[in-house]
Amino acid sequence: MRVTTVPPSLRLPLIAAGCAILLVSGWVVLPDRTDSALAEMGAVHAQPSSSPASTVTRGTFVKTIRLNGLVEAVQFSAIRAPQIAGTQNGQMIITALAPKGTRVKKGDLVIEFDRQNQLRLAQDKRAEFLDFEEQIRKKRAEHLAQQAKDETELKAAENAVALSKLDVLKNEVLPRIEAEKNRLTLEANQAKYAQLQETFALKRKASDAEARILEVKRDRASLAMRQAEQNAEKMAVRSPIDGLVVYRGIWRGGQIGDPQEGLEVWPGLAILDIVGASAMRVRVKVNQADVDLLRVGQQAGMELDAYPGQKYRARLDQLAPIGVAGTFSPKVRTFTATFTIDGADATLMPDLSAAVDVELDRRENVLLAPRDAVEFKDGKAFLRVKNGSSAESRAVTIGAMNDLQVVITNGADAGLAVDTVARAAAVSPRGGL
Repeated sequence: MRVTTVPPSLRLPLIAAGCAILLVSGWVVLPDRTDSALAEMGAVHAQPSSSPASTVTRGTFVKTIRLNGLVEAVQFSAIRAPQIAGTQNGQMIITALAPKGTRVKKGDLVIEFDRQNQLRLAQDKRAEFLDFEEQIRKKRAEHLAQQAKDETELKAAENAVALSKLDVLKNEVLPRIEAEKNRLTLEANQAKYAQLQETFALKRKASDAEARILEVKRDRASLAMRQAEQNAEKMAVRSPIDGLVVYRGIWRGGQIGDPQEGLEVWPGLAILDIVGASAMRVRVKVNQADVDLLRVGQQAGMELDAYPGQKYRARLDQLAPIGVAGTFSPKVRTFTATFTIDGADATLMPDLSAAVDVELDRRENVLLAPRDAVEFKDGKAFLRVKNGSSAESRAVTIGAMNDLQVVITNGADAGLAVDTVARAAAVSPRGGL
């Protein structure tokens, strides 16, 4: 039998090739070896991984809940295109507009519309008003002249009646035919006097009605003139409060855009808002599972996504008593809560997204352990205590806990080192992957 000696330089390549054939065939047998040999072959050994150590400390425990919402102003005023009094209610043209983001004071001009039509209408109505005034004065003078003439005629008729009565007194000494003439003349004068009295009253009523018609026309022209003057004043809209100018989107040209000078708008259209910068609040949505944890008056910390790291203080002022059905399920309801932000800051702007951390519980001078160092078995809590290179479980009594810390009420002391990293999963050295 011929034995071929393999050179040392080819032994390792041949061994590697043989191992590859065995792996491809679907099975491999690993002989018992030391841990170092297994490590060289890439197997995972069931040894505890190195874990950073922390300690039990004494300090302040704070439990919070995080809510997300948007910043809005406590005080704001919508600026709209003015409502025009009278019959002219067409579109109005913007002639001046405060730039968005401008800080304005109460009484500052923020938007102005073209007032030429209103000024021209006011002038026309003023001229019409003055014309009616002259017509009324002329008509009253005519009425006074006619009244004097009618009174003279009435007085003459009254005197004629009196003379006729005197003539009738002579009928006893006059012939019968003359006496009859005197009686008929008296009756005629009395009838004429009565007719003149009735006509005089009717003429006075007609004169008063004619004058009243002119007065109504004059008052109508005066009202239209005042309305046009007031409309002209409304064309200049001033800020009712101190605040910041924020534009509203307006539908124009088939798309939503910012208002601008020269744009025609209808009366009553909201164009911009004046947002009071002195006080801001955050409106958040609270899940029905967390709403029982909140109480009006609770303090909270707040951060803005636009300014990370900057802290603000807030207070829960309003909590809706009735929830609103959610979008995805009518059984899940959300409640609206409003937090008022303490103080004023230039970074607080409307519509910024904010994260609010509500303080639910605070305990001073308590023992605190990392939550990752606590295990629960059979309803009991165990603290992983560092013991050299390994860790052992120690039964403890715990109190409140948050996402990072647990209050230890019994079973541990301050300064005790604990293991905060779970054991790595072990793979059997004889198992296949």
